[in-house]
Amino acid sequence: MYDFDQVINRANTACEKWDDLQKRFGVNDAIPMWIADMDFKSPPPVIEALNRRVKHGIFGYTSRPDSFYEAIVDWVNRRHHWQIDKKWIAPSPGILSALSLSINSFTQQGDKVIIQTPVYHPFSQIIKSLGREVVTNPLKLKNSRYSLDFDDLEAKIDSTVKILVLCNPHNPVGRVWSLEELTMLGEICIKNNILVISDEIHCDLVYRGYKHLPFASISEEFANHSITCIAPSKTFNIAGLQTSCNIIPSEEIRDIFNQSINNQCISSPNAFGIIAAESAYRYGEEWLEQLIDYLQGNVDFVIHYFQENIPHIKVIRPESTFLVWLDCRELGLKPKELDEFMLNKAGVAMNEGYIFGVDGEGFMRMNIGCPRSILEKCLRQIEGAVNFLCKA
Repeated sequence: MYDFDQVINRANTACEKWDDLQKRFGVNDAIPMWIADMDFKSPPPVIEALNRRVKHGIFGYTSRPDSFYEAIVDWVNRRHHWQIDKKWIAPSPGILSALSLSINSFTQQGDKVIIQTPVYHPFSQIIKSLGREVVTNPLKLKNSRYSLDFDDLEAKIDSTVKILVLCNPHNPVGRVWSLEELTMLGEICIKNNILVISDEIHCDLVYRGYKHLPFASISEEFANHSITCIAPSKTFNIAGLQTSCNIIPSEEIRDIFNQSINNQCISSPNAFGIIAAESAYRYGEEWLEQLIDYLQGNVDFVIHYFQENIPHIKVIRPESTFLVWLDCRELGLKPKELDEFMLNKAGVAMNEGYIFGVDGEGFMRMNIGCPRSILEKCLRQIEGAVNFLCKA
């Protein structure tokens, strides 16, 4: 029903992904496969709801109706089998703002926050900017699959560790953490009185054969020691509307979080964000199912193409997200050389692996949330550049 093959020109729309190439990479002609938004139109019901709101013509201060909260409750229950109470929902403009407020509210200067690298790079930036110490618990890579390192985690915990930021599903490596993994992680955090902030923004973009499990849904104890951050932004390609929500079952934690939101004067919602989020959660599921099938096709296409034509680069198969983690270490290039090679020789703008942590050196993150024709052009350019490099 939906044409994900349609190529839509996003140039000159203040689109960061396409219009900021010069600012971000110093070039204008590379194929942008970096920042995590998709080149697909949002679901028709979302567009139609926004059009109706625009036609009204008045865009004053906006509140969140009960129907907004009910749509979130219904979605989380239907998609992830977690029955939440709408009073647990604490909205925020975005997940990063929620992360920043949480760290600022539940830690002190000099406290430690654990992240599991290679991981979404703003995590470490936020922690450092607030005067907290970053503790890395690197993931283990074996047979092209990442796993959690519990021995390393326990060895690094002391009385000054207050928060663990969990990326579930994981960006950039694409893991969907299992019940066993999340349970072990949660038990360690409970034992050491560590608050878990679970970034679950990619929870709806999970491929067939895998199932997302909200960390807080495992037990009441986990729920009361965690903040779960979700948003419709990645799922329905509406990141620019700045609407997310945080599920906080603990009344004490929720009250502190909400007070922080109010103190920062960021509690008022975006009028269009509220409309888009509710419409997406109520009427976007059929579109999402077809999107996942299309993205799965893109994943399979990428893996097959690299195996057949660019074997020097290994693909870490994602279980979730529209992001692919590429192991380029066989090319023998230093991190900066790899960036230069992909950008200026292949003509493809991707996220540099090392920004996700030192564990990401020699890797690149590629966004495959685009029509397959663009993806194929990108891969052909990488193939040509690698072939030239290997012959040199």
